[in-house]
Amino acid sequence: MGSNQHLERSIVAIRRQGGVLLRDGRRVLPDPVLLGRNAQKLEALAHKYEVDRWSTSLDDCLSDAQNTIYFDAQATTLRAGAVRSALLAGKHVYCEKPLAGDLKEAMELVRIATTAGVKNGIVQDKLFLPGLLKLKHVLQSGVLGRVLSVRGEFGYWVFEGGPQTAQRPSWNYRKEDGGGIILDMFPHWQYLLEGLFGPISSVSCLAATHIPEREDESGAAYAATADDAAYATFQLEGGVIVQLNSSWCTRVHRDELLMLQVDGDQGSAVAGLRECEVQMRAATPFAQWNPDTPDPNQYLKGWQKVLTTDKYENAFKIQWEMFLRHVLEDAPFPHGFLQAARGIQVVEAGLRSWKERNWQDISQLTMES
Repeated sequence: MGSNQHLERSIVAIRRQGGVLLRDGRRVLPDPVLLGRNAQKLEALAHKYEVDRWSTSLDDCLSDAQNTIYFDAQATTLRAGAVRSALLAGKHVYCEKPLAGDLKEAMELVRIATTAGVKNGIVQDKLFLPGLLKLKHVLQSGVLGRVLSVRGEFGYWVFEGGPQTAQRPSWNYRKEDGGGIILDMFPHWQYLLEGLFGPISSVSCLAATHIPEREDESGAAYAATADDAAYATFQLEGGVIVQLNSSWCTRVHRDELLMLQVDGDQGSAVAGLRECEVQMRAATPFAQWNPDTPDPNQYLKGWQKVLTTDKYENAFKIQWEMFLRHVLEDAPFPHGFLQAARGIQVVEAGLRSWKERNWQDISQLTMES
């Protein structure tokens, strides 16, 4: 994630386009320092992407006044400590989600950032994906009428190891190392649902560890202690019901890895990562239940693609440019640490619901929470 989405497709892409264009016409070129634990890998990345500086010392990087922004894409268990150090060093901070391992720690970082008076932001990339931007346009147009419900499917089969190596890091499946699909995906669902449909008021969640043993990067077997699938129902303020399945143990039989179907009283929309289709009330087929005869309706052909003339850039790059403008000219950036903490609040409610087998109410989060 750090190398591909944030370095190559965001920072390097911004540098190659000539920097970030500001309101006054100036262009500002980001000058990155690659920070990590493996000097050999860092040097290779720096050479590949023509980056002049790299380091294995967080303290050295934070003590350099030339470095004004700290970005973190580490494993979850390592993030909060590094972010805290960066905030106390007076750096602006932008980071991957989740911000911390629990709500208490996240709110501590919110307060430190506020006291330090620095800019802060969390990655919320899915809001900037083409299919979901098209869905947002459809929702804002009002053509679906009153939104009734949302159904979502996310996931794919993550191989356990062996002949087919796993395509995700092994720590993702160890609870003690910050793994688990609820902690990984519920922050995404929080900002996506609240950004498109409205605040979450309650959640009911059942999760599972379907695959109890996997192989790590060296081929050694380990116990998978984290949840690898979560089946959740969210109720939003205003009454919209959302059913959302997240799984690393499912084989894909849909157009994209994430699909949302939004049903309204005047029409429906189906959106993925890149595409969005709609079906209006007048085009809705007359369906009748009769399994004894072939169904005359060709349901998948009754949808129309949402067509736009917009050009869509990489979602991570879009948000990087927003954050850089936020730091450089105080441009609006609504995706701050309090939003990040809200995501963890939803995570904890989901985990409690799973443990207690009940609905969990979710109150609005404030600085005093």
